[in-house]
Amino acid sequence: MENKYGGMTVNERLYVSGLWEKFDDAVAQKDIDLVIAILKKVELNDSNIQEILKFNGFAG
Repeated sequence: MENKYGGMTVNERLYVSGLWEKFDDAVAQKDIDLVIAILKKVELNDSNIQEILKFNGFAG
């Protein structure tokens, strides 16, 4: 499986994929399921997703 986002930051992945605003809205609405779905669409692994969730106040 080719990682089309290889070498990009999370912000770059969200911007290039066109999901930046959707991600930002999901975070603002505290919609954890949508946040996770978006992060998986930009090919982040579970470990990275957990760190992003913590950073955005979803986990302690």
